[in-house]
Amino acid sequence: MNDLAFSGTSGIIIMLFYGFLMLFIGFITYWRNRGLHQSNKEFYLGGGNLSVFVLFFTFFATQYSGNTVVGYAPTAYRMGFLWMQSITFFILIVVGYLMFAPRLYALSKKHNFITPSDYIDKRFKSKAVTLLASFLMLYGLANFLLEQIIAIGHGVSGLTGGTIPYQAAVIFFVTVMVIYGWLGGMRSVAYTDTMQGIALLFGVAILLIGSMIYFGGLPSATEYAATISPEKLGVPDSSGILSWYSMLILVMIGAAIYPHAIQRIFAAKSEKSLKKSLTSMAWMPFVTSGFVFIIGIIGIQAFPGLSEGESEQLVGMMANHIAMQNPFFYWAMVLLFGGIVAAIISTADSVLLTFSSVISKDIYGRYINKNASDKKQILVGKITGVAVVILLLVIAWYPPATLYRIFILKFELLIQIAPAFLLGLYWKQLHRHALFIGMLTGTIIASVMAFTGLQPLGIASGLWGLAVNMMLCVGLSFVLKVPKSEVELLKREIS
Repeated sequence: MNDLAFSGTSGIIIMLFYGFLMLFIGFITYWRNRGLHQSNKEFYLGGGNLSVFVLFFTFFATQYSGNTVVGYAPTAYRMGFLWMQSITFFILIVVGYLMFAPRLYALSKKHNFITPSDYIDKRFKSKAVTLLASFLMLYGLANFLLEQIIAIGHGVSGLTGGTIPYQAAVIFFVTVMVIYGWLGGMRSVAYTDTMQGIALLFGVAILLIGSMIYFGGLPSATEYAATISPEKLGVPDSSGILSWYSMLILVMIGAAIYPHAIQRIFAAKSEKSLKKSLTSMAWMPFVTSGFVFIIGIIGIQAFPGLSEGESEQLVGMMANHIAMQNPFFYWAMVLLFGGIVAAIISTADSVLLTFSSVISKDIYGRYINKNASDKKQILVGKITGVAVVILLLVIAWYPPATLYRIFILKFELLIQIAPAFLLGLYWKQLHRHALFIGMLTGTIIASVMAFTGLQPLGIASGLWGLAVNMMLCVGLSFVLKVPKSEVELLKREIS
């Protein structure tokens, strides 16, 4: 056996198998639904008819991305027990959904929403607000897609011990993703998400079991860390606690208003299906990010002294060691390989599909060519999506930051659209001009603070921007005042 279980041809075979399996699902989905009319609703929402089972797994596979497995274990390795917050914020994301998802779902069925911007355009009837919100979504989606592309390279390269180079892994799986997404749209994405979500759950569970058997459990890893790196067990100071809570709020709101997550709200078969899926999601943090957190802590003892760059491949290093112990764990780690790759691709395909829909329907169809058919809009979205993927591939060739930093950056600006949903759905007096000024000001504040590294009191820059954003939305709305006739119209349209 080679030094690494997945080095040489075995790693290449595994990668090809999972890649072609995803392509197979995409082709089957395309073939089964080839007679359906290619409308925006069909392509981007799967006809708005996803069942509880499929909806749950497409929510799950979208929420728990490649960053969860490949990036969170190294973060736990570097931060220690402070990273337990990752379990909490995944629970809070479900809370974030429940603040607006059922009401937004009912409106989506009433007005046939396809994208989040459809709601914003209907609610505020402002070109400026809709365009600003759309561009913030595109920024967040492009950032998120970049994160997944980088995670593909780190994940596959780490699992194969470098036999499959970072760049080769990125090109292969991005190509696979673009092909099956192009063919089947949301249906292909949702069905592959189901396969990928199951693989992820199984793979992470087996990796945890193997880590506990061959590297020692959490108690021994904790004792080792107490001796070697006691700061990883310490309680944060007051600034650290504020930073912790700000992170929880940032992710609770930011992840809940992911544009691709909102599209899944629109794709639900019924409100009952939506609520059942979200209720089931509330249990998932314990068996995903919880397991991954423990794996990262065990890694402190298993591979001590890794640099920041080396720690980014921790999961692959641990999986290879476990796979070399016996045939059972070898094949279990083969499934883990698929689970990690699947988790990454499942998030990336969802992001790419939503990115294309915002470009094609919200920008091109709404403002550039209002007479374009759904078929032409979809084609424009596909072509633009491919062009953006190529651009992101160039950026990802030599990744600019760790996965954790890339993860944080996308929330700083995306969260500025939150008032449109959290206030707009329940408060008819929210004025369109107040919302635009609030979002724009919050975006500028968050951008300047994020890229200059300013975080007063340890609070995330996006939350400082959101705080000013919300105050302007509320304060200016009282000054500007929505006319009574418009309030009455809103009551009929969005109640």
